Amino acid sequence: MFFKSKEGKEIILKLYSQKLQNLNITYTEEIAETQFGNTNVIVTGDTELPPLVLIHGTGGCAPLMLESFSGLTKNYCVYAVDVLAQPNKSDEKRLQMKTLDYGQWLLEVIIKLGLTNVTLVGFSFGGLISLKALEFSQIQIKEVFLIAPVYIVNGNPLLGFFKLFLPLKKFIKTNNQQYIKKVMNVLFTEYDDFALTFMSTTFQHCNMDFSPLPIISKKNAQNINTPITIFAAEKDLMFPGGKMIKRSKRIFPTLKEVVLLNESKHVPSNKGFNEIEEKILNSL
Repeated sequence: MFFKSKEGKEIILKLYSQKLQNLNITYTEEIAETQFGNTNVIVTGDTELPPLVLIHGTGGCAPLMLESFSGLTKNYCVYAVDVLAQPNKSDEKRLQMKTLDYGQWLLEVIIKLGLTNVTLVGFSFGGLISLKALEFSQIQIKEVFLIAPVYIVNGNPLLGFFKLFLPLKKFIKTNNQQYIKKVMNVLFTEYDDFALTFMSTTFQHCNMDFSPLPIISKKNAQNINTPITIFAAEKDLMFPGGKMIKRSKRIFPTLKEVVLLNESKHVPSNKGFNEIEEKILNSL
């Protein structure tokens, strides 16, 4: 199971609800039933507008993605998906990263919601899910925006071990805040108290997946004919921006644009997210 205890799950879902209420948005919640598990989706904006699907990263949830992209409802009806086996309201079944299961799952969610011509926006692990969806079937998807995505390049494993994995393991073992702050300082360009609380609670109460992250093959990437825009973070320890841009230009035939977020760590600043949002809005 993803949650270590019933109590831990309750604490996380309380934080989830708190964040969602603080957004002060009009929304509905829908459950998409898939063969992989029930998936919670938060829908906000005018349903007559074109559909945009938001997919969060590891340790995230739909309300946090909606907070980062609060202006998208100007031009889109936004569907923020709770990824399976993450600190949110969806089922706890973890899928295999090496297969196309995550892609098939997302396509099933999109079909169950009755969406076509979808714009996909995937952050971090949500980028891997978006690319897996394109590998599985591109019929429903019109365009894709990837932010510091998993699945294109990986960073230096030694640096990752000492700066991220080791302090994270120490935090899980001791619950000492100095260790989680080290992790946050590596991952986040900037963060607030809620982000620190949510991440701390997630790593204490959830069984996280620390298995190696796969990389898309050049052959599979070249089969993708959907327009892709990539936002790479210059100071991303896990998925270095410069390295990502070089490989993306080599392997994706329909790469529309690559943007280097200067001085950005893996999680962009509010200013960085605003810049990304403007690009997405102007693309329509």
